[in-house]
Amino acid sequence: GNGQMNMTANVGNVDRMLRIGLGVLLIALTLLGTIGVWGWLGLVLIGTGFMRFCPAYRLFGFKTCAT
Repeated sequence: GNGQMNMTANVGNVDRMLRIGLGVLLIALTLLGTIGVWGWLGLVLIGTGFMRFCPAYRLFGFKTCAT
């Protein structure tokens, strides 16, 4: 390759919706003071949901979307 990381989609639609929903929930709980700074991990979930790519999935070699 040309040195760029291959970001092939590996997150399916249901997975995306769950990630984005959970991410929004975590951030909301953080802003409400219900949970601590860990809620900002919701940003990671939202990011991987929108990009349709999860580096951890690549690491472990699985995906939740159809090829």
